[in-house]
Amino acid sequence: MSNSTSDLSEELTPTFRRATRSDVPDIVRMLADDPLGSKREAYESPLPEAYYSAFEAIDADPNNELVVACTDNRVIGVLQLTFIPYLTYRGSWRALIEGVRVDGSVRSRGIGQQLFEWAIERARQRGCHMVQLTSDKARPDAIRFYERLGFVASHEGLKLRL
Repeated sequence: MSNSTSDLSEELTPTFRRATRSDVPDIVRMLADDPLGSKREAYESPLPEAYYSAFEAIDADPNNELVVACTDNRVIGVLQLTFIPYLTYRGSWRALIEGVRVDGSVRSRGIGQQLFEWAIERARQRGCHMVQLTSDKARPDAIRFYERLGFVASHEGLKLRL
């Protein structure tokens, strides 16, 4: 495949699966590949062990799924889906989407939308009544993308760094 402009607009059709330990370097690479992520992630060789410890904790938790999008056995997208039980809404469940990234080489080719469609369907399968996410205010393009998918900024999100 050439790198012509028409190829860049061609939508890709990835497969989705739970991440494995061997995917961690690709995931960290994508997390670090933007202005905000480059300030907080350490994509280096070898990767800090903390990434692998975090992966093991996520992987062992039945209410967490670290999901990758792949084409041709190459990881090109990631998100973490966390299922949270609530007493509100009559004891229902919510799905929280975090850590969303698409490989820079394939952005604007439908991967993000397909990844979200997959995650929303997964939340339905788990009986969730709502899917929620947060996005840094410094990511206006991401916020517009989420709004196009139907997400509504109905609440104020606050964080306290420890």
